[in-house]
Amino acid sequence: MGDRTVTRADLAEAVFRKIGLSRTESAYLVESILEEICATIARGESVKISSFGSFLVREKNERVGRNPKTGEEVPISPRRVTVFKPSNVMKERILAAHLERTQSVLKAAE
Repeated sequence: MGDRTVTRADLAEAVFRKIGLSRTESAYLVESILEEICATIARGESVKISSFGSFLVREKNERVGRNPKTGEEVPISPRRVTVFKPSNVMKERILAAHLERTQSVLKAAE
């Protein structure tokens, strides 16, 4: 697994290189898209990005949890959580990349 995390700056740099917008415009575009996604999710709506996946808002009911340190039962209040569900295209790409890495490791070990 890679230890690298893609940041907003990385996304803006990719837009700059691939689209040709200025760095400032690229950063603004990335920020605008992320802000729209966040605002939509905050309103309780889902965001579906074709061939990527969906961000869904789920309602969690009140439940009893346990403090792992003391073992004491504590109530967990109801809340909304965001979950990501990758598309089938994304799942296939991840699997293909995993298989490719596995095969290259096996070949290197020979």
